[in-house]
Amino acid sequence: MNPRPILIILLLSAIAVLPLAFGEEDSATSLSSRYTQKDPSRDGTGKVYLGREMAQVVGHGAVRWLERPEREREELPGKVIENMELKPTDVVADIGAGSGYFTFRMAPKVPEGKVLAVDIQQEMLDFIEGRKKETGHENVETILGKVDDTRLPEGQVDAVLMVDAYHEFSHPWEMMTSIVKGLKVGGRVILLEYRGEDPTVPIKPLHKMTERQAVKEMKAVGLEHVETREFLPSQHFMIFRKPAQSGQ
Repeated sequence: MNPRPILIILLLSAIAVLPLAFGEEDSATSLSSRYTQKDPSRDGTGKVYLGREMAQVVGHGAVRWLERPEREREELPGKVIENMELKPTDVVADIGAGSGYFTFRMAPKVPEGKVLAVDIQQEMLDFIEGRKKETGHENVETILGKVDDTRLPEGQVDAVLMVDAYHEFSHPWEMMTSIVKGLKVGGRVILLEYRGEDPTVPIKPLHKMTERQAVKEMKAVGLEHVETREFLPSQHFMIFRKPAQSGQ
């Protein structure tokens, strides 16, 4: 039996699946090449993305810290919500919602819309559900995300808020890609991070980000930097937009 026809068939089959294996942006090769590994720094994971080492995650045991009274003075949540410029009909997602500190401050601003509280820790979402019953904010919905997927509804979100959470993502490219997918065209990402440029900000280095680094990482998923508003004592308030040509 001549083995050449069988060999040719096998080669053609292999060629046919090459676009699936290597030609897509989400291929295993391209995904693995986005991240590198190093010896972990203090409070770090050792996983590096675009030159930045990811920080360790703050667990659900930190609810008291998230709800501390000092946050009103330190982070000016009222000013944050005001600067988000939400419309009553907006669908807004609170990514890394934690205890719902910002979730329940946004809910009254979107009475005809809703707030999607997303977290990867069920304990946090249970806390939010309990608080939802106490406050009566029926326009709050909880979503259990994954480390690589926010599970937002595709093309339905007007604005996304991330407060001191993005720097802890273990899969930032995948998470942001899922956020972009969930945004409407023209939808915004509001990113708050402690200013990494400022050594006087008393936060561990890996739990801060520079504006330059944030812009680089948002650009990697097709988001355009609209502006950065510097009205907060220690944090950047950065606005990004999903443009029509993003293809998401």
